[in-house]
Amino acid sequence: MRNLLHFNFLVTFLLVLCLMSACKEKSGGNLSTDLVTSPKSATETSNKQASIKFDKEEHDFGTLLQGEVVSYSFHFTNTGNMPLIISEVGSSCGCTVGDYPREPIAPGKTGDIKVTYNSAGHHGFQSRFLTVMSNTNPAKTILRIKGTVQTPDQY
Repeated sequence: MRNLLHFNFLVTFLLVLCLMSACKEKSGGNLSTDLVTSPKSATETSNKQASIKFDKEEHDFGTLLQGEVVSYSFHFTNTGNMPLIISEVGSSCGCTVGDYPREPIAPGKTGDIKVTYNSAGHHGFQSRFLTVMSNTNPAKTILRIKGTVQTPDQY
C-alpha cells in the first residue's frame, strides 16, 4: 500500500513537471511585460475598434395598403479604425427581414442594411425593429421602421 502511494505521488509529480515544461516551451519561456512597461501600447490596442454610424436609425413608410411589401436601406459608415463585421441582423417579427453585408467593411467605407416589411395581415399603426449585432461598442444597434397599414376599404 505504501509503495502504491509513493508510485502515485511520483506519477503526479512527473505529470506536473511535464505540464510546467510544456507551458514554458509554448510561451517561449518568457512572459511579455509590454503592457506593463509601456502603458501607451495598452491604450493604442484598446482604441482600435470598429464603429458603425447610420445616416438615420428610423424610417417611416407612411400609409401602406394591407398586403403591400416595402423596403428601405439604412445607410451606414464604419467610423472606426478596424474592419466592421456585422454578425447578425434579427427582427422583431417574421414580417420584417433584414439583409446585410457579410464581408468586413473597412474603416471609412460604407454599406447598407436593407429591411423589407410585408404588411399582409396587419392593420393600423405598425412599429418594428431590427437588432444589428456587430464588433462595435456597444455591440447592438436598433433600427426602427413604422407605418400605418390600411385595409382596402380604408384606402
